Amino acid sequence: MYYPNAIEQICYEQEHIDNVWEEIKQNIPKYFQQYVDTEGGHSIQGNLAEKLAEKFGSTSKPKKKEKDIKKILERLLSETIAEFEKERESYKEILDLESLEEYKYDVNSFKNTVLKNQIPIIRKTLKNKQAKELDKFREAFNNAQPGHLFEVTSNIIKLANQWKNERYDGKKFEQINKCDDLDYYDLDKETYTAYGVIGGGIKSHFIFKLFPEMYPSRSREAVWALYYLSNKKKFDCKEESQFLMINSNEGTTQQNYFYPYGIFSFYALMIFNKLKELYAKNGVILSIQYRFVAVDGFLSFISRSHQNEINLLKQNSQNYHYDY
Repeated sequence: MYYPNAIEQICYEQEHIDNVWEEIKQNIPKYFQQYVDTEGGHSIQGNLAEKLAEKFGSTSKPKKKEKDIKKILERLLSETIAEFEKERESYKEILDLESLEEYKYDVNSFKNTVLKNQIPIIRKTLKNKQAKELDKFREAFNNAQPGHLFEVTSNIIKLANQWKNERYDGKKFEQINKCDDLDYYDLDKETYTAYGVIGGGIKSHFIFKLFPEMYPSRSREAVWALYYLSNKKKFDCKEESQFLMINSNEGTTQQNYFYPYGIFSFYALMIFNKLKELYAKNGVILSIQYRFVAVDGFLSFISRSHQNEINLLKQNSQNYHYDY
């Protein structure tokens, strides 16, 4: 059975989630080591360097330099945070509750000035004319009712702030070990979605930029990363992978744009807890303030490390339907 807008019910069951997490947990150290060895993907691993040396006629092995793992991790973390902070002020200023209230009676300006030109993720997506698959996003944005876009955006920001004020406790947050206890399911409801325009990726990006200690970014790269971290296993699902949208009839494969934020966030929190252990073993303390920034950087690295295969899987997917 094909699930174009959802995942199978089994994926919500805690026993299933625990099984998926066990697989992910086993693979995190391997990718973490690659993350260190390649310095976040910016250098080549030793065995590859040896092969390249042989290819170009060198008979001696390249000298291995002792890596200062702590310094590498601190530098990568600093770079990841700096990248996260770029343009963050735009989100904080525009997606402030008082600022949003000003557009309540001018929703046309909110759509055609604020969203279109001032929110970086939407502005860049609309202007990216090279990626033909984004034509559907541009069409959906142009056809969207301004009032609806304002209402959905306002609903998302109000809920994110409410949960932050009423539910968040920095220490207890990391002790959550059940998806239902995290309870982010409401963010997947229609009240917080403008299909084709403000979907799981964009809404999570909004609140990630506001409160990275509480809300992870369910980016394209992050969902692909979960596919690889889970070893591409089915875990008793009928679908090949809950993290992918595979349409064998059309020959299309994409990351699952509809992957529930409620479940994704739980995996992201578990990944943070494991990363926290690995960083600590190397003398680095992960900042709670940037909890999910560290996770996002790590998941993006995993996705990039499989980019060639991802490109092959995606090559027939230009005309696929997207939900942002």
